Amino acid sequence: MANKKLTTEQLETIANNIREDIIRMLEHAGSGHSAGPLGLADIFTALYFDIMKYDPKKPDWNERDILLLSNGHCVPVQYATMAHAGFFDKKELMTLRALGSRLQGHPERTKLPGLENTSGPLGSGLSQACGMALALRLDQQHHRWIYVVMGDGEQDEGNVWEAAMLASKYKLNNVIAITDRNNIQIDGPTESVMPLEDFKAKWQAFGWHVLEIDGNDIDAVIDATAMARAIIEKPTMIIAHTIPGKGVDFMEYDFHWHGKPPDHDQAVKALHELRTLGGKIRSEHE
Repeated sequence: MANKKLTTEQLETIANNIREDIIRMLEHAGSGHSAGPLGLADIFTALYFDIMKYDPKKPDWNERDILLLSNGHCVPVQYATMAHAGFFDKKELMTLRALGSRLQGHPERTKLPGLENTSGPLGSGLSQACGMALALRLDQQHHRWIYVVMGDGEQDEGNVWEAAMLASKYKLNNVIAITDRNNIQIDGPTESVMPLEDFKAKWQAFGWHVLEIDGNDIDAVIDATAMARAIIEKPTMIIAHTIPGKGVDFMEYDFHWHGKPPDHDQAVKALHELRTLGGKIRSEHE
């Protein structure tokens, strides 16, 4: 199914609505991660509403592109985006992390149609992508793409780099990885916990084509994936620089929001900021 092309303004509106849903979900659940999902809203909006081929009514459609979420704790952004894309009713978002819910704290593939991988241990997503990419190659399905969203902190894990070597060896050009380079992890700034820089040079040294973009610029995300699909000799890593907690002033750049949800008062404040775009517009809810 080809997505109907939306304007940049329409895509930005969807991303902002997704951020509002993330806040509501996390407050209602009373647990979960805030900063990463808010920062990833623009990337997931671009993927689901412009870039990927899929059919929400036929999640197993054999012509679809595949999206894997490696840093699974950021899954609230994927659930919210899937709901907006028509995979399930938005009311179900309020079941996040509830016992028996399809919307678990990490994606669980067998629970929710449309999820392509189960996560938990960080660093596994790229290995999953490599296996699927090789399978698609064996099936001669060269028109399908595998997108894998990764965190920067999880790249402290050695299995990321094992997968990076394998993808380079087999020239898996159907793998397009996107690293959420928000510079935080649960214990603090990435460069304090385990420095990653020179991050671009590391991926280039492992044989990948590397692009660097503003991950909160939807047009930049769309353009970068188009460039990645044109690279035929190697896999592509898109280093997407994002603002953790994007859109909520008191969450932005603060690693303490990596792994905690807002309480009621904080959620009210956050939703006001998102609805008014930081006070730039008057909210109809006022």
